[in-house]
Amino acid sequence: MSGKAVPTVPPDERSVGFVQRQYTTLFEPPDRLRMESGCEFGPITVAYETYGELTPERDNAVFICHALTGDAHAAGWHTAQDRKPGWWDDFVGPGKGLDTNRYFVICANVLGGCQGTTGPSSLNPETGEPYCLTFPFITVGDLVEVHSALVRQLGIERLLGVIGGSLGGM
Repeated sequence: MSGKAVPTVPPDERSVGFVQRQYTTLFEPPDRLRMESGCEFGPITVAYETYGELTPERDNAVFICHALTGDAHAAGWHTAQDRKPGWWDDFVGPGKGLDTNRYFVICANVLGGCQGTTGPSSLNPETGEPYCLTFPFITVGDLVEVHSALVRQLGIERLLGVIGGSLGGM
């Protein structure tokens, strides 16, 4: 263990502060996701975080797509014991590139990932066992469809922007 003190509050006043991961369920039967492979799949749990406030007009939303091995924790801190903030904390927050005083920022884990959104380690509701190798083949198009469904569920008809790095930029 290093001699560094663990912060009791986020160290930067331009941080979004403490955030909480949220979960929702999409594509519940009989309205399953029609995947590009032709397979129907669902239900799908999606883990996501939001930063900033959505305007009454719902017109200030920006969606961040994370890299393949990333997760929805783009900014802020989950607890005072965290060793570091979210992976894009330098870019998301008050007065930063994605200014949370202006924008409502959404970042969700991808379908098939290991960070809270349904993936191979999730329980298959039909068997009660993890999907493991029976998890369906997914495409970038399938990832986009799940994220689009989340945006619609949040009551947002149109995003102001979509950004990301690596796989998230695709």
